[in-house]
Amino acid sequence: MLTIPRFDRATGNLPPGVHDATWNEVKARFGDTPRRRHLLTGLEQALRQLADAGCVSVLLDGSFVTAKAEPNDYDGARETKGVDPDLLDQVLLDFSNARAEMKGKYGGEMFPAGSPAAPGRTFREFFQQDRDGRPKGIVRIDPRDVR
Repeated sequence: MLTIPRFDRATGNLPPGVHDATWNEVKARFGDTPRRRHLLTGLEQALRQLADAGCVSVLLDGSFVTAKAEPNDYDGARETKGVDPDLLDQVLLDFSNARAEMKGKYGGEMFPAGSPAAPGRTFREFFQQDRDGRPKGIVRIDPRDVR
């Protein structure tokens, strides 16, 4: 049984809150098209890199965790506590050129969750609102689950 709730019919978003999920649940819920499966491949590689460096929590956001059939990418925010940056692929630390290298290698972006995303809001907070400031849901996964 999946723990990720159904999308809101009006918005296509998850209901507000942080929804914990396993890697298998994320794959089952968000891997239903060739494009989504391609993004999952890159996300899996990024999660493995993060797990190897000590990361224990990643928040998933963006059109990837909505009802949108063909998302462009995924947006992620990684917790930094306990992470050894020397063990991370340096691409995950490169935010230059609109994160082009990160998107090219992993299919999406991975921000530090506690970093500022907008005035007065961290990525952890920013991800939980839509563009109009309304609450929406995100998915939390333990990257060690992909091992």
